[in-house]
Amino acid sequence: MEVKVSEKKWAFIIILLTGIVLGGLIGKLAQGIPSLWWLNYGNEFGFAKPLSLNLNVIKIEFGFTIAITVSSIIGMIISILVYSWMSKKY
Repeated sequence: MEVKVSEKKWAFIIILLTGIVLGGLIGKLAQGIPSLWWLNYGNEFGFAKPLSLNLNVIKIEFGFTIAITVSSIIGMIISILVYSWMSKKY
């Protein structure tokens, strides 16, 4: 069965985002463990204060921040390895 290129792209994006989120979650959970403090080591960047748009009827705030930690990078690497293993199999 032939898989379309666009389906492969979406599968890669979903697997990559899942790895990043799970890695970040593991880093947050390991934050309280003294020997695993390094998993949550990283930096956060983005908009410090969200952009606010007040239209009198509705108020919309736009904000964007990214936290890059060691555990999220490890999760990203693992998700890329999982994707390459899955793409060889299918």
